[in-house]
Amino acid sequence: MERQFVIDDLKLGESWRLFRIMGEFVEGVEALHDIGPAVSIFGSARTPPGDPAYERAVAVAAAFVREKFTVITGGGGGIMEAANKGAAEAGGTSVGLNINLPHEQTPNPFANIQLNFHYFFIRKVMFVKYAMAYVIMPGGFGTLDELFEAVTLIQTQRIRPLPVVLVGSDYWSGLVDWIRARLLDDEMISPEDIDILQVIDDPEEVVRAVKKVVIL
Repeated sequence: MERQFVIDDLKLGESWRLFRIMGEFVEGVEALHDIGPAVSIFGSARTPPGDPAYERAVAVAAAFVREKFTVITGGGGGIMEAANKGAAEAGGTSVGLNINLPHEQTPNPFANIQLNFHYFFIRKVMFVKYAMAYVIMPGGFGTLDELFEAVTLIQTQRIRPLPVVLVGSDYWSGLVDWIRARLLDDEMISPEDIDILQVIDDPEEVVRAVKKVVIL
């Protein structure tokens, strides 16, 4: 009988968790529904101001705002802060989708729309749902996770094709070379799959690459 009570308590906990999940989805949709054309910019939370990648992220975000795009980031420090800063200082809409983590992830002050998520998967849906392009700055496991999830969704036609731009050839060229040498040459992916990725250095060229595909 005691075991049955434990099982019932677990079921009740799972049921209430569904309401929390639904609540996060509703909050995200209501907050982002009217943001207009947007790009999601990803990168390391550990990149400090003054680092070339940080300053490039500021420039990339500002360049998108000048072309009437909203900028969406993960809302934390480093590259995320840089992109929100570039967007806000350029007078644009700067969105931060923060995630509650035990370390590293503190909301930056430059997002003029801020949301906090408990569940990673809901946050990821918001990145994809409202982005017309993915811009990937240098980063670690979290950045790679977002990159390959987007590429997989495009490859499997689960979302509409959208530009995926890797910013910084010095950082990303080794990864792209490995993908060609191992995944493509070993026929783990198709030739057209590699075309999902673009490697670009110049902030203005990043925006032009997106605008070739995205019609505002």
